[in-house]
Amino acid sequence: MQINALNSIGCDHIYTDEGISGISPERPGLEAALAATRAGDMLVVWRLDRLGRSLIHLVELIEGLSEKDVQFRSLTESIDTSSAGGRLVFHIMAALAEFERALISERTRAGMLAVRQTGRRVGRPPALSQVERDAVVSAVIEKGEHVSAVANRYNVHARTIRRAIDSHLSQT
Repeated sequence: MQINALNSIGCDHIYTDEGISGISPERPGLEAALAATRAGDMLVVWRLDRLGRSLIHLVELIEGLSEKDVQFRSLTESIDTSSAGGRLVFHIMAALAEFERALISERTRAGMLAVRQTGRRVGRPPALSQVERDAVVSAVIEKGEHVSAVANRYNVHARTIRRAIDSHLSQT
């Protein structure tokens, strides 16, 4: 049905991602379609949900097309960025996506503050305990051991060791 609709309006090339969910970040058909677009082209989809997994993702995709001077059209929702009305609908969608991002950010900050106020730690647990951090600092600074050797011994990345040392040095 979707391919018939695209053929009926005269689409030159039809890219598909058969059997791949729109949620999947790996969508070779979409990637090929986006790579093939050139200034002056129009990307046509049967329905918006065939293009993106979220409003934010859709807006990012359509903005990327606009930057390449590529128009966009969705058959089912009657969005066509080559017309003034289509651009208006797109800008309303973009404003809603920005609002959604702001709400998510506010909720996240509020949730983190609420957790901190209860005295609990926010984020993942530290890779090293305080005793281990002290031992790491001693091994590198006092004993002169190499950062990568200490990192291997504690089964962490060398960056974790450097952060522990930096934290220790900033406190002294």
